[in-house]
Order: sequence, then C-alpha cells, then structure tokens
Amino acid sequence: MNFDFDAQVTAALFDRAGAVFALGDGSVRFDDRTVVQAHDGAVLCAAVHPFGDGVVTGGDDGQVVWSRRDADAVVLASAKNQWIDSIDAAPASGLIAFSHGRTLAVIDAKDPAFRRDFAHERTVSGVAFEPKGRRIATSTYGGAALWYARIEKQQPVLLKWAGSHTAVAFSPDGAFVVTAMQDNQLHGWRLKDAKNLRMGGYPGKVRSVAFLSNGQLMATSGAQGVVMWPFIGSNGPMGREASEIGFDDSTVVNLVAGCADHGRVAAGLADGRVWVAAPADQGLQFLKADKGAAITALALSPAAARVAWADEDGRAGVSDIDRR
Repeated sequence: MNFDFDAQVTAALFDRAGAVFALGDGSVRFDDRTVVQAHDGAVLCAAVHPFGDGVVTGGDDGQVVWSRRDADAVVLASAKNQWIDSIDAAPASGLIAFSHGRTLAVIDAKDPAFRRDFAHERTVSGVAFEPKGRRIATSTYGGAALWYARIEKQQPVLLKWAGSHTAVAFSPDGAFVVTAMQDNQLHGWRLKDAKNLRMGGYPGKVRSVAFLSNGQLMATSGAQGVVMWPFIGSNGPMGREASEIGFDDSTVVNLVAGCADHGRVAAGLADGRVWVAAPADQGLQFLKADKGAAITALALSPAAARVAWADEDGRAGVSDIDRR
C-alpha cells in the first residue's frame, strides 16, 4: 500500500485499526484514505490516542487535536500563541501529556475539565509517560525532570546532566529514563539511585530510540547500522558494550521503530530504504529496497506485523512483514 502526499509527513503511527500519517499541511491521513484536517498549520508531533482510536496531534496553531476515521476532529486543549512541541499518551491511565515552550501540560481523555500545567526553567523538548501512565519525564536543557501526572503542586525530581537534551523515553519496566542529546550521544539514569548511564560514540545525532524483546534491548538510530544496547537486569547497559546490526557504510539510520513485546526492529535509512530484522536472527528483510529521499517517519505495528514509513518528499507506504 503506497501513498503520495503533497506535504511532508511529520509522523507515522498505528492505532488499533491500522496505519496513520500526520502531515505538515495540518492533515491526518488514515490508511483507508480518510482525511481529517486537524490543524490550521503544520502538525509538529503526534501520538496514538489513549483509547487506541485515532491519534492526538500537536500543531503550530497551539492546539492539541484528536482525529479519528469516523468523526470530526476534536480540539482537546490549546496553548495560546505557542507551538505544541511534543506529545505522548498513556493507555494505562488515559492521560495525554504535551509541551509548549517551558510548560508541560497534562489532560485526561475521560475528563475534559482536568488539566495540569508544570513550569520548567528552560524549554521542554520531549515528554514521555512511564508504562503505568502515572509519572511523566520531560527532557530539557541540563537533563530531565520527573513529574507525577495528577498532582497539582509539586517539585519535580531533577535528573541532571550538562548539555541540551532533545528527547526522552522510559524503559518498559519503568526503571530507566533515557534522553537523546544534541551532541551525538544518549544519556540515561537508573531511577532507583539516579546512577548515570553514558551511551556515546555515535557519528550522528540520535533521532529515535525503541525498546524491544520485552525491554531487554534498546535500538537507536544515529549510526551506519542500528545500535543495540542491552537492558538486561538491574544495571541496564552499565558496563556493557553496544552491538550493531545492518551496518552499511554508504548511509546512516535515520529512524528506528520497535515494540517492547516483540523482538523485531525496523530501520529507516537516509538513502530512502527501509528494513526490518530480528536481532537474534541473521539477515535483513528490505520492505523498501529502492533508494530515494531520506526516511522521516517510521512505525512498527503493535503486533510487529506491519511497518509504516514516509520520506521527506511525501511518499509513504505500509508494508507487511514476511514472517517466514
């Protein structure tokens, strides 16, 4: 299944019904060809709605919008005169978190009246829920902050590390927080004692991370292959070396996608190709073998059976994975 959009794709995702693409022209496109005009401006970030039905997007119009296949777009929240820079959603708690400027905001998909706003000293670049959906990590200059999603007045737990942190993720067991940094490295913390995890040596910036194999592996972009860090036991990657799969010195991996419950990882390359692999097996399965514009959006379905991708020229596709 292929698409040729007339705008760049900001994000590719899978809700419970199939693939979804969020575009720079403010629209959300579903794989059944349904189009929802969600924003007056560009979509800047997107996440699957906590109910699994459609997606929530943030735009440069300052709005958070819920788009579905069979309903009109619904504005869930607004941030006056500010862009919505990052967004995440938690199926376990039904909460949605998003950032605008120096603020983290939290809303409840089941309660339109609920909202919490948490101020930071510097711009918030990324947000991520813990697996239970009760705490939120934010990335910002100087490290990360941990907030309880529903408590109105609180002081965050600060995880400090010098530099600009551009994205954030929780490990599937909730034991670690990992950030991508501006200077071609990752940093992490073990939450029980705030022990630092240093993960460097990348030739390029790490634009995405993905956990797979029941959280025992973390895949990252930013190199000529997919870099795999072990997260086995209470020490995570501390004292362990990373491995690399799919090495190709003619290009770099732009994006990775995975599912914590499965052992497959998808990679989108700067030369336009897309492949999927199981690190325990040999070989790569190319879902898009033709070279072209760089891959800018990538998603693996929850059952690790399909991959959605898009390139910087607006071409996109949804491919089934050969399970032989």
